[in-house]
Amino acid sequence: MLGWALTFLVIAIIAGVLGLGGVAVLATDIAQLLFIVFIALFIVAAVVHALKGQPPTA
Repeated sequence: MLGWALTFLVIAIIAGVLGLGGVAVLATDIAQLLFIVFIALFIVAAVVHALKGQPPTA
């Protein structure tokens, strides 16, 4: 999921450089949403592993 967020971020940067404002804004919004979802899922997984007594694995 983090890979998708980075992909949309790159698309937004390229669209911004090319002057495609609408596409850049949409891609940026999607990248931000995916990043927030990724962080939320990471925190939930870390809490679940901590409550189970297992250390988080990298």
